[in-house]
Amino acid sequence: MSEPLGLDRLRRFVNELTALLERQLEESVILDNGLVLLQQLVEHDDWLPAQFAEPHPEHYLQYLLHADSLQRFSVVSFVWGPGQRTPVHDHRVWGMIGMLRGAELGQRFERQPDGALLPLGEPLRLERGEVECVSPTIGDIHQVSNAFEDRVSISIHVYGGNIGTVKRAVYQADGSEKLFISGYSNTSPPNIWI
Repeated sequence: MSEPLGLDRLRRFVNELTALLERQLEESVILDNGLVLLQQLVEHDDWLPAQFAEPHPEHYLQYLLHADSLQRFSVVSFVWGPGQRTPVHDHRVWGMIGMLRGAELGQRFERQPDGALLPLGEPLRLERGEVECVSPTIGDIHQVSNAFEDRVSISIHVYGGNIGTVKRAVYQADGSEKLFISGYSNTSPPNIWI
């Protein structure tokens, strides 16, 4: 019996990213090459299982699609209901965001000498098939929102760790932070190895 195309696309992405990480390259090389792999995944919108694309009426959802057994990376679908947004937050590991459906807006923030956070430039609009990167070395504090007030958007996030277990922070405008661990919206990821 043949397998669903989606699992094949996701499995190929996971295998290629695993091979890249096994080379123990510098972060910039991982991001440059990983960006290409993620673009190849999100250029197709025929692979994400429906149960990992369901929105919630009040807040965004973060569905685990794959967690590397050595905790080197995780793959997550972010499902944004109309008008939903994150608080200002960080990741504390490298990350790549690929837009699968719809669009999202990402506003980066920069810490000022007094500790306050101010927006850095204009928000970046990420359209279907586009990818951007975050990391403590290139900029890690941002706020993300669905670009649409009337429809769902879905982005695929890849992080340099098991992001649902990483201690991170949300920020107030004065720069004060509150630590949190996000967890995941689902209890089990799809089994891409069957």
